[in-house]
Amino acid sequence: MTTNLDIIRATYEGSSEENGKNLLTALAADARWTEAAGFPYAGTYVGPQQIVTGVFHRLATEWDNYNAKVHTYLADGDRVAAFGVYSGTYRSTGKHMTATFVHLYRLNGGKITSMEQYVDSHLVQQALLP
Repeated sequence: MTTNLDIIRATYEGSSEENGKNLLTALAADARWTEAAGFPYAGTYVGPQQIVTGVFHRLATEWDNYNAKVHTYLADGDRVAAFGVYSGTYRSTGKHMTATFVHLYRLNGGKITSMEQYVDSHLVQQALLP
């Protein structure tokens, strides 16, 4: 049996292509994805298409070597938290950043219904400045 923790791990621990495919499979049709205030993509995106377009497409086209490396997972019932470090170089400025993050997921019936991001957005914003 696949656990909620297994579902979330599968979105971080493979290749970018595998992670993306696993995420799309795991997202509920009405999943709510909230990027933290101060993050370049701040706001709430609803549904896989908005999430891919508003977050992941932008990460792929605006950053070089963008990575979200998880070092710790915590699972509690329908919630899974992923703790890690972002890194990447913003293409427009050539500046590299490293910032800690937490992603808090809620799942229902094996599908991600929400994700809320917590991040040191100041470090990310510094990479965007000329």
